[in-house]
Amino acid sequence: MGSRIRNAVDRAKYAAVGAAVGAAVGGLWSRNAASTGGALGGLAGATLAELKSGAGGVFADGDGDEVDADETPEADAAA
Repeated sequence: MGSRIRNAVDRAKYAAVGAAVGAAVGGLWSRNAASTGGALGGLAGATLAELKSGAGGVFADGDGDEVDADETPEADAAA
């Protein structure tokens, strides 16, 4: 249960930082661009956090497990 909360807080941090950066960059142009930049930055941060968040992310193999460098077929052939 604690790890689920920790993961959710970590994802929220990525989204918040993305929104802040997007709003800051958009704010250089106008108020509307700051709003749009904040929304797009938050979406980008949340997407990045979801991709990095372990078993369901990009770095998972077909079984839902993370792939370690020791478990690749090349590592097995070298052993």
